[in-house]
Amino acid sequence: MKKYDLFTIIKPNLDNEEADKVVARVEEIVTTLGGAVLECDKMGRKKLAFEVAGFTDGFMVNQVVNMPADKIVDLKRQLKLNDSVIRIMFTIKECA
Repeated sequence: MKKYDLFTIIKPNLDNEEADKVVARVEEIVTTLGGAVLECDKMGRKKLAFEVAGFTDGFMVNQVVNMPADKIVDLKRQLKLNDSVIRIMFTIKECA
């Protein structure tokens, strides 16, 4: 399994409790697909550099996940189906 950085932007019109539920749901999806969330950094509500899906700010969350490479496509698909998530980005975390 490889380590990945999963960066998620959640809709800003949710309150903190609802945003935490979305983060918990993302963690649940990762574990269901055979992965694990190693770190979770909730950065809070931030202004975006440009408009995304009609929003100028959003709740930002950076998670380090350990996932099988063949499950990344399934994870991306499930996150795109979540209405509360407006943008996701995956990068492979380099291990030194």
